Amino acid sequence: MKIGVIRETKTPPDKRVPLSPEQCAEVKKLYPHVELVVQPSDVRKYKDAEYEAAGITLQEDLTDCDILMGVKEVKAEALIPGKTYLFFSHTFKFQPYNAKLLKTILEKKIRLVDYEIIKGTNGKRLIGFGRYAGIVGCYNGFRAYGLKHGSYTLKPANECHDREEMESELHKVVLPADFKLVLTGFGRVGHGAREIVDLLPITEVKKGDFLTKSFDHAVFTHLNTEDYFRRKSDEGFDKAEFYSNPELYHSVFPPYCHQADMYVACHYWADHSPFFFTREDMKHPDWKCSVVADVSCDIGGPVACTIRSSTIADPIFGYHRFHESECDISDPDGIAVMAVDNLPCELPKDASEDFGNELIKHVLPHLLGADELGIIQRASETTLEGKLTDKYAYLHDYAYNA
Repeated sequence: MKIGVIRETKTPPDKRVPLSPEQCAEVKKLYPHVELVVQPSDVRKYKDAEYEAAGITLQEDLTDCDILMGVKEVKAEALIPGKTYLFFSHTFKFQPYNAKLLKTILEKKIRLVDYEIIKGTNGKRLIGFGRYAGIVGCYNGFRAYGLKHGSYTLKPANECHDREEMESELHKVVLPADFKLVLTGFGRVGHGAREIVDLLPITEVKKGDFLTKSFDHAVFTHLNTEDYFRRKSDEGFDKAEFYSNPELYHSVFPPYCHQADMYVACHYWADHSPFFFTREDMKHPDWKCSVVADVSCDIGGPVACTIRSSTIADPIFGYHRFHESECDISDPDGIAVMAVDNLPCELPKDASEDFGNELIKHVLPHLLGADELGIIQRASETTLEGKLTDKYAYLHDYAYNA
């Protein structure tokens, strides 16, 4: 068995890696029968010399590898026929921009294992960059708050050497005595955001107190699905029913934005689910929220002010809640929106290390073993025979009509 860590080819460049130099060395110790090489790259955050120092061979031609690992989509022309690839393909939801990629994968008889659909027997994802999306997204939210109100200035996360330097910036955060923050989502992303909130002098309060009480110190509340969606008929909530029939539910979230100064959105949102708040909701005279850090970043979706994604280079834009258009973030009726859609790229080393730890712990035992639980099999969209697996046969027309 031979594994190759590939060079990232996506534009703009992604500096992340699936395995750090130290993790590559760890894999070699854990699996002595496995050979591991790394394709040279002048893009990734970890330098070629760091891999060599860890005892890892650099190899340009990876045609003798059995398994090839990257992070983002691989350019069609760079795909090597007859290999097993692991990367985020962004195909299983019919993403139009990658239909031709999936077609090429099938034509080249490549087995595609998509990180995004590697799940345990309980259906929960085993690997991802979500934690660091939450960490960086929440930090960016507090940076946006300082810029919006002119109260403090934080260094952009991507200009920090690592997470430690980024977190050291948080001592500059100065919040009003009655500051309120609302956070949604309890997955990897939401828990990542909590790691930043917990570093600040902000006290957690119950949702009822958040909505009805005033405080003389900064507070936040952390909401789960049942806290912001209610059944239309009787205001009840049933989790299984909500996920199967979300159209039966409506949002009760807007009142939180009548109390909150800042909203950090880290929830998962599915098509046909209710919007958290609409453009009309934002015109309500009691609307207070002035900063939205939309880590989930569903364009034109449940967070109505997220009218587009933003970039690492220009992460914040203003949304005028009455004109329904972009404006300067300093506009009194403007909401400062942070909607970067590739947040983990801002801390590539830390995010890569976290991802690699999950890869080693949760994925490699099945990838390099018998896969008795079907972890890899269920995450394989295609086969080495150039066919879609049964689970992903629904992608046939999407791929072949590309």
